[in-house]
Amino acid sequence: MNLHEIYFTIRPEDIAYVKFVLESYDGVGIIRTVDRKKAVIVALVVDDFVATARALFASLKGEVAIVEIPRPAEIGDDWLMQELSEEG
Repeated sequence: MNLHEIYFTIRPEDIAYVKFVLESYDGVGIIRTVDRKKAVIVALVVDDFVATARALFASLKGEVAIVEIPRPAEIGDDWLMQELSEEG
């Protein structure tokens, strides 16, 4: 099973809401905050649910300012993201 990383910028006050919505769809994925100051988050999504997650994020764009971005060059000090970076 592979994890897909989908990165976004978002308003800091919307992070908890987006995390709640994605994680309420049991098994689709999880949200990690990559950079709190720049409000960069990553959705870690398993292969089988990439289309579902993308549809969910497209729907969320009607409620919150969320913009998909490329993987940041510097992912910060998050141990999980460092480990994923080394695997890739």
